[in-house]
Amino acid sequence: MPASLQESCCSYVLLISRFKVCCSADRVTVHFINRDGERLTATAKEGESLLEVVVNQNLGIDGFGACEGTLACSTCHLIFEEDVFQKLDAITDEELDMLDLAYGLTDTSRLGCQVCVKKAMDGLTVQVPMEVADMRRELEVGKQSK
Repeated sequence: MPASLQESCCSYVLLISRFKVCCSADRVTVHFINRDGERLTATAKEGESLLEVVVNQNLGIDGFGACEGTLACSTCHLIFEEDVFQKLDAITDEELDMLDLAYGLTDTSRLGCQVCVKKAMDGLTVQVPMEVADMRRELEVGKQSK
């Protein structure tokens, strides 16, 4: 695993979450605006990645987090408001590489698997892009058309 990923709070949280270890009891509210405009609200633990929030709360965002947070896809692509984006932890080169594959990329795009919830994010609203780049689906469509 690249050193920059080992230092990422989310990579660490994803690793320990498989063992049901909880870092903090503090909870914050996070709102996701789904592709159809529906507002999905969840409560999250400090230290959870936004991908974990979607999965753990069963928010039902189609195709979200296909690689389960291994930084091997861009299906957990989220769009942040500018002021929130500026306060997020630094983006890694590996995340930038995956974002290059995302549809609807903006200047305030991040991957949900790499953004960890902090108390200061209480009330955060993020936008799910209209389309998702999921190579698994493209391969399935290609097989069906043959």
